[in-house]
Amino acid sequence: MNFLFSMLVALIAVTALVLIPLIGVYAVDLRVFFGVIIPYAAILLFFGGMVWRVIKWGRSPVPFRIPTTCGQQKSLPWIKWNKVENPCTKGGVIARMLFEVLLFRSLFRNTQLDYRQEGPRALYGSEKLLWLAAIVFHYSFLVIFLRHFRLFLENVPFFVPWLEGMDGWLEVGVPALYMSNLIILGALGWLFVRRVILPQIRYISLPADYFPLLLIMGIVISGILMRYFLRVDVVGIKEFVVSLFSLKPKINESIGTIFYVHLFLVSALIAYFPFSKLVHLGGVFLSPTRNLPNDSRIRRHVNPWSYPVKVHGYDAYEDEFRERMIEAGLPVEKES
Repeated sequence: MNFLFSMLVALIAVTALVLIPLIGVYAVDLRVFFGVIIPYAAILLFFGGMVWRVIKWGRSPVPFRIPTTCGQQKSLPWIKWNKVENPCTKGGVIARMLFEVLLFRSLFRNTQLDYRQEGPRALYGSEKLLWLAAIVFHYSFLVIFLRHFRLFLENVPFFVPWLEGMDGWLEVGVPALYMSNLIILGALGWLFVRRVILPQIRYISLPADYFPLLLIMGIVISGILMRYFLRVDVVGIKEFVVSLFSLKPKINESIGTIFYVHLFLVSALIAYFPFSKLVHLGGVFLSPTRNLPNDSRIRRHVNPWSYPVKVHGYDAYEDEFRERMIEAGLPVEKES
């Protein structure tokens, strides 16, 4: 019942985010508020929140090496050590981070637990579907973001037409169908269904887990509606977005309401990003469990803020309590 409440809260929140600009632009005509003020405020919140996060992470004490490892540590010369999974050099750390950031290597090795009543017994197996859904979602999101550079910049970058050609190789209908749109919806759908059907994941899921999935789904669906179903003034949208990025915003009356819904959802995601679990995008680079070499056997690590501690040894202890120790019948090294 708890998961239904969490999912309902997230669904109501995303629905409200859709209705707010829909009513505000269509009924009240607050185009300047939803087209200019909200995006600028979201960007300020994003950068301010990320700076706050980085400062908070930077102030966290990490006096010793605490990397998580899953390979043989460097020790004796005749023992083969894993240079990537248990690195002790900066080069090994860089290789490890590249595998982690670009290929989600640790998630690829993830396992799932299946508890069977027969026995009873616990079965462990591979969970490659989660890795596949995660990696295709992130790379589809990246492709969609790069394709939007056509709208962000006056001169279209050279890689955008090439990327659009690869993404739209399956030319079904007009305009061409982008594969990244279908892939990201499928990946988001699987990540959402996984939270609902797996009892272990459903039990620990909170509104903060459902909300980002539903919010990104809303962004993708609103973008698909603009491209394939609802007519919008693409030229007017580009003029408006370019003016927004040049800090000289100019509202175009020909832009449809669905664009402001899409823009408001994107702004909500940008503002929400630094204060949510999505901030792992930047946090992975500052995680001491991933970005530190495991060289504890090679060099001594001393706590940098250790201070001299007054030691109270046994001799001083006996001098202080000798008489009481003798009265209690306890042995002492010195009688007087």
